[in-house]
Amino acid sequence: MHQHHRALGLAPQSTAVRGGIDIAKGGPVQPVTLVRPHAAARAARFFSEKFPGRSMYAVKANPSPELLQILWDNGITHYDVASLAEVRLVARTLPGATLCFMHPVKAEEAVREAYATHGVRTFSLDSIEELDKIMRATGNATDLTLCVRLRVSSEHSKLSLASKFGVAPNEAKELLFAARQAADALGICFHVGSQAMTPDAYADAMERVRAAIVDAAVTVDVIDVGGGFPSSYPGMEPPPLERYFETIHRAFESLPISYSAELWAEPGRALCAEYSSVVVRVERRRGNELYINDGAYGALFDAAHIGWRFPVTLLREPESTVRDHPFSFYGPTCDDLDHMAGPFLLPADVQAGDYIEIGMLGAYGSAMRTAFNGFGSDETVIVDDEPMVSLYDAIEQDNAVRSGAVRGGADIASNVAKL
Repeated sequence: MHQHHRALGLAPQSTAVRGGIDIAKGGPVQPVTLVRPHAAARAARFFSEKFPGRSMYAVKANPSPELLQILWDNGITHYDVASLAEVRLVARTLPGATLCFMHPVKAEEAVREAYATHGVRTFSLDSIEELDKIMRATGNATDLTLCVRLRVSSEHSKLSLASKFGVAPNEAKELLFAARQAADALGICFHVGSQAMTPDAYADAMERVRAAIVDAAVTVDVIDVGGGFPSSYPGMEPPPLERYFETIHRAFESLPISYSAELWAEPGRALCAEYSSVVVRVERRRGNELYINDGAYGALFDAAHIGWRFPVTLLREPESTVRDHPFSFYGPTCDDLDHMAGPFLLPADVQAGDYIEIGMLGAYGSAMRTAFNGFGSDETVIVDDEPMVSLYDAIEQDNAVRSGAVRGGADIASNVAKL
C-alpha cells in the first residue's frame, strides 16, 4: 500500500541551513528534500490578499501537515479535499478549517462520514446519480452547498483535465435544476486543466458558465473557477497571476448570478510549488545521461511521465565555469521507465559524485513518492534561501520597498515635528 513518506514532514534542525550547497557539503547518500516555509507563506498571503474571492487549497498537490499549517497561518482557511483520507487529515490538522469535498465521484460512505463526522457541507457533482448519492448519504440534508462541475476546455493548459469529469453542455440544464431544488446554495465549478498558461482559459470557461446559467434559468450562489493557476518552470513562464485574477473578476462580475454570489478558487500548484526542492547525487555519467538517486517513483514522477522540466543547479564550490549542456536523467530503480528526458541544463563537466538541486517540487513531488524497488528517502530539511524561481518574490520585495518608503516618510515627518 502506498504511504506518504516522512518527506512530507519536517526534520528538526539544530543549526540554520542556508540552502542546497550546505546539504551537498555533508555528502548525503540519499536524496534530501529541502522545504521553504517562507515561500509557502508568501504564496498563501498573495492569494488570500489578492484573489478577489475565496481561495481554498487543493490538498492533493501536497498534503504535508506542516504545509497545511503554514497555509492556515497565512490566510488560507478553506481546503479542497478529494478523498476521505484528505478529509480526515485536514480535520485532524486544522480543526477550524472549512472542508469542501470537490471530487465529483465519491463513495457514499465517504460522503456520509464527511457530512456527519467532519462537518463537510460543500460537495461537487457532475451527474444525477451523484446528486442522489449525496442526498442519501446526508439524509436529504437541507444545509448543503452543491457545486455542479461543468466540462470546459483545457486547450490553454499544459495538462488536460477535460475528459474525466464535468457534465456535458447538453446535460447541464437538468442537473443544475435538480441540484437547485436540493441545495441550500447552488454552485457551478470547473477546472481548466493544470498549469494554465493564459488568463484566457478562465475567460473561455466563464462563457460556458454563462451559457449554462441562462439555459437552466436558475439562481447561482457560488462560482468556483477551480485550479490551474500556474507556477514558473523552464519553458513555461506564465503571465503575472494578477492578470488571471483580473480576468476572472471581470468575468464573474458580468455573470447573471445572485447579487450576493461568492467567487471561489482552488489553487494547488501555485500555493506549494515553491515550497520544496530535492538534492540528488549523480551516481554515474554516461555521455549526456546522468544516473541520479531519485526519479520517476520518487519526487520526479511528472518529469518522467509527462515530460515536465524542472529548474536544476549544480551544487559545487567553487562553481563550475564550464558552459551548460543538456542532460537527461535516469532514476535509481531497475525500470527503464525511470527516465526523465528533460533536457536539464547543467555545466558540461558534471560527473559522478556531484550533487544537483532540482527545484519547484513542492507540488506533486512529495505527494507522488513511492518506495518502489526499495528506493526512497524521508530526510527533509528546512532551509531559508529563496526558491530557484518565484512568482512572488519580486512582489514582496516591491511591497517591502513601498513599506520602507512609507516608514521613511513618517520618520521624516516626525523629525520635522520635533524641530
